[in-house]
Amino acid sequence: MLKIFGAAGSGSVPIEAVLTLLGIPHEVIEAVTWEDEVARKLVETVNPLRQVPALVLPTGEVVTESAAILIYLADLHSQARLAPALSDPGRAQYLRWMVYVSAAIYAFVWIIDDPTRIIASKEHALLAIDRIHERRADCWRMMDEQIAPGRYILGDELSVLDLYVAVVSRFAPGRARFYRSAPKMAEIVRRVDADPRLKEFWAKRFPFVEVREQ
Repeated sequence: MLKIFGAAGSGSVPIEAVLTLLGIPHEVIEAVTWEDEVARKLVETVNPLRQVPALVLPTGEVVTESAAILIYLADLHSQARLAPALSDPGRAQYLRWMVYVSAAIYAFVWIIDDPTRIIASKEHALLAIDRIHERRADCWRMMDEQIAPGRYILGDELSVLDLYVAVVSRFAPGRARFYRSAPKMAEIVRRVDADPRLKEFWAKRFPFVEVREQ
């Protein structure tokens, strides 16, 4: 059985969502690393960065980094069509945006969780978080301007990219800001939120109440 070191509301959620859609048995080892030193030490047994998600394969091999895990699972279960095939013309843009979301947007979570990791002053930390939120919103805007979506980001079929964006867009500064920055993707993530196959999963692993800014 696959094991995932993760936590509700974290970067493990899109991976858990994929496994749920595929019907693959898996065990989630809950580890809220941004709040608990015990959890960080637990995750350190498989990932020296002490961060989730970390996927442990039946062979004992460990795969870290959310985008890498999602790409790996989609390719391993290609019959589910959760990613463009290697020969698909859309493959290049799929890989581009998977890495973009990971590197340009999701990566900032490490700082937001604890700004003192890189910033000594609490006053400066608050300013840094505000600027990170601006940067993330700008990155969503640039992505939105460059995609030509159908029902989903890559066309008319759900992909792991849609699940990834749906989860990461819930992180701070929040969905209301995301909707303003990325109007094309706004309806797509709402569609992913409402997918009946994931109704119980979302309620359990990432409860979400949409709040619209006035």
